[in-house]
Amino acid sequence: MIEQIKLDQVTFQYPGAEDPVLRDVSLTIEKGTFTAIIGGNGSGKSTLCKLLNGLIPHYYVGDFSGEVTVNGLVTTDEKVAKLSEHVGYVYQDFENQLVSPHVLEDACFAPLHFGYEDYRERGERALSLVGLTDYADEFIWQLSGGQKHLLALAGALALDPDILIIDEPVAQLDPQHAEEIYHILKKLHEEYGKTIIVIEHHTEFIASFCREVIMLDQGKLIWQLPVVEALQKVDELMQHQIYPPQVTQAGFRLNQAEQAKLPVTLAQAIPYFNQQEASFRLNLETEMIPVEHEKKAIAQLEDVHFSYKTITRSRNQVLKGIDLTVYEGDHIALVGNNGAGKSSLMRLITGLVKPGQGNVLVNGTNTKEVPPETLADFVTYVYQNPEQMFIDDSVRKDISFFLKSRKVPNYETIVDQVLEQFDLVDLQERDSRLMSGGQQRRASLAIGMAMNPKLMLLDEPTANLDIATRKHISALMTKLKEQVEAVVIATHDMQLVAEWANRIVVVHNGKVIHDGDRYSVFGNAALLARAGLKAPQILELSRALGLNPPIFTVDAFVEAWNKEGSKHGVYA
Repeated sequence: MIEQIKLDQVTFQYPGAEDPVLRDVSLTIEKGTFTAIIGGNGSGKSTLCKLLNGLIPHYYVGDFSGEVTVNGLVTTDEKVAKLSEHVGYVYQDFENQLVSPHVLEDACFAPLHFGYEDYRERGERALSLVGLTDYADEFIWQLSGGQKHLLALAGALALDPDILIIDEPVAQLDPQHAEEIYHILKKLHEEYGKTIIVIEHHTEFIASFCREVIMLDQGKLIWQLPVVEALQKVDELMQHQIYPPQVTQAGFRLNQAEQAKLPVTLAQAIPYFNQQEASFRLNLETEMIPVEHEKKAIAQLEDVHFSYKTITRSRNQVLKGIDLTVYEGDHIALVGNNGAGKSSLMRLITGLVKPGQGNVLVNGTNTKEVPPETLADFVTYVYQNPEQMFIDDSVRKDISFFLKSRKVPNYETIVDQVLEQFDLVDLQERDSRLMSGGQQRRASLAIGMAMNPKLMLLDEPTANLDIATRKHISALMTKLKEQVEAVVIATHDMQLVAEWANRIVVVHNGKVIHDGDRYSVFGNAALLARAGLKAPQILELSRALGLNPPIFTVDAFVEAWNKEGSKHGVYA
C-alpha cells in the first residue's frame, strides 16, 4: 500500500488555550483506505483533519510543531488552494459551504474559481456522483437537509480530490439519508479509489463501512487499528466514553471472556447469538404504559395547514391538514425524514408562526389571537441550534434573562437550582457561545427549564453530540418528565425514541401518518420505509432471533438473555 498521509510528531495549541489540542501525534494513512476518527468532544479530531488541507496552521494560527505530509506535499510549504485539489472537506456545519443560489452553480463554484475550463462538466459529474442530477436547476433553499449535505459533498468532489474528509456525516440527517450518504462514500471509495476519512460518533456506521479506526483522547493518539479489532476493545472504548455498536455491547456484557470474537455488525450478531443457543422466545410484559387520553389536553392542532412564501413569491406547503392533541403526561417523539414538517409543527405550538388554515390551541388559547410572548409562560421551545437560546455573556445571565424580565420573585434561587440540576455550576460564568456542544445543549435545556413551562418542545436535542454526551442529555430529559406536564421532541435519534417516548408521532410530507407507541412504529416495516426511519440495532437483533415481544435496549436484552438463557441451561 502507498503511504498517502503522514503526521510526524505534530503538536498544536490554539492561541489563549492552556494546553495543546494535539500532543506529539504521529500516524500514517495509506492510499485508498476508509478511516474513521473517533474520540470524545475536545479530543482533537477536527483539529487533526484541518491539518490535512492546510487550514492549520495557515488560517487557524497557533503554536505548531512537527510535520504533515499529504501526497508528498509538506502542508506548511503549500497554499490551502493547492492542498484543496488533493483534499476535499465537508464540514459539520455543511450549509456554510453552500455559496451559490442554484444547485449546479454551487457544484461548479470551486472549479470555476480555480480557472478550470471544464468547470461545468466537473460540477455536473459531481452532482451525478451524489445523485443530485435531477436537482441541478433548483434553488438551494428548495433542498432538504440531506440533499444540502450531498450538495456540499458534490462541491468538494468537483475538484476531483483523491482524499475526502467528512466531519460528522450523519449528524443532522434522518436514518434514510444517513444510510444514503454512507453508501455514496462507499461507492466513492470502492469504485473511484478515493481515500475516505470520517469523523464519526456512530460506531454502527463505522462497523459497516470503515476499514480502520484512529482513536484520540485529549489530543493524543491512543491507537490506529483495523475496524473489527478496534470495535472489539469494548472496555477501552467505554473508558473513553465511546459506545460500540449495540450488538457488540450486548455480546460483551454476556460473554466478557471472549472479547476478540464479539460481533460488530447485525449480520455477525445473528449467527453469534444463535450459536449460543439463543433461539428461545421471550414472553415479557410490555414495559410501555398506554397514555391515558382522558387526561386534559394541553395543546391541540385542528386541521392545520401551514406554508411560507418563497423568494419567487410562490408558497411552499409544509403542513397539510394536521390533527394532533398533546395530553398531560405525554412524552412525544416527532419523527420523520428531513423536511417532513416537524420543526414547523412545533413552532406553530409556540405561536411564533400562525397557521394559514385551521386552529392551534395552547392551554385553551387560540394562538392566532395572542402574541407569542403571551404563550411563553406556558410553553417553551428549545431550538436545534443552542446558540439561538443565548443572548448574554454568561450561562447564569442567559438562564436568568426570562426570570428577570418577568420579575419573578427570588429568581436567583431558581437559577441556582437549575444550574445544579444541569451540572452547570462550574460553568455559570462562561460565555455560553464559547462552550462545547454538549455544554451548550445542557445550557439551552437549563434556559428552557428555568422558564417553568407546562409544555416543553425540544428540536433535535441530541444532534451533533458524541454518544456519551447524548446519553447524559437523555438522562436529563428523563428528569424533565417529572417537572413538566408534557414534553415533545423532534428527533432523528431512534435509540432515544425507543428508550424515552411513550408516544411516537410519525410525520411525512406534511401529514401525520401514524400516532402510536414504539411497538406499533418499529414493528411496522412499511411505515419505517415510507418515513425514512430505521429501528435501533438491538431491536433488529431481537426480532431476527425471534424474541417476542421485541426488545428496545441493550439493558433489556442482557436481562432477558440472562433470565431465559439460564432456564435453558445456556448460563448455568
